[in-house]
Amino acid sequence: MEAAVDFSMWALFARATLIVKLVMLMLVIASFWSWSVIIQKIILYRAARRDAARFDRAFWSGEPLDQLFETLGPDPKGRSERIFAAGMVEWQRSHRQDGGLIANATSRIDRSMDVAIVKEAETLQRGLPILATVGSTAPFIGLFGTVWGIMNAFIEIAAQQNTNLAVVAPGIAEALLATGLGLLAAIPAVIFYNKLSSDSDRIVAGYEAFADEFATILSRQLDA
Repeated sequence: MEAAVDFSMWALFARATLIVKLVMLMLVIASFWSWSVIIQKIILYRAARRDAARFDRAFWSGEPLDQLFETLGPDPKGRSERIFAAGMVEWQRSHRQDGGLIANATSRIDRSMDVAIVKEAETLQRGLPILATVGSTAPFIGLFGTVWGIMNAFIEIAAQQNTNLAVVAPGIAEALLATGLGLLAAIPAVIFYNKLSSDSDRIVAGYEAFADEFATILSRQLDA
């Protein structure tokens, strides 16, 4: 009676050829890399939303903007606070010594806040291309490992001149494991890339809405 073939994940990996093993290791590393980006971004976005809500309460509390800026300083920690600080710094720089405003102050304040928003957006979106890359390439990498493994399985079948299922099944199973790992890496990467991209866009849209409201407030003061 023939011994039962071990079809555990480790056994399938151990019996695979070197190329297929490298493909599997690459996919496992890509999966861990994707999950590290996903977890980091979830934590980052939660902190960004929490900081934005806290600053929004402070901004609309009725406290004078100059006093709020003095409390926060020119380089605060929060992202919304940094956008506000960028506008306030340019606002203060736009005043002449006699108390008047330099021409085109509003446009310079808008540009300063736009630059601050772009910097925050870059930080929020950093790492998302990794998820897009893993999501789009992992299935094809896994498929390459499967094709290579099946090719070697058929070569082994031809060498043994035996098409018994007990001979064919292990090689096919080892090859298909590569495709399974590719899908295991790609599916979460695609799902979370779409979700995190949407979350990032909403956060940045909130920054842009705040910048517009802040610019409107400063414009009213200029008109007054």
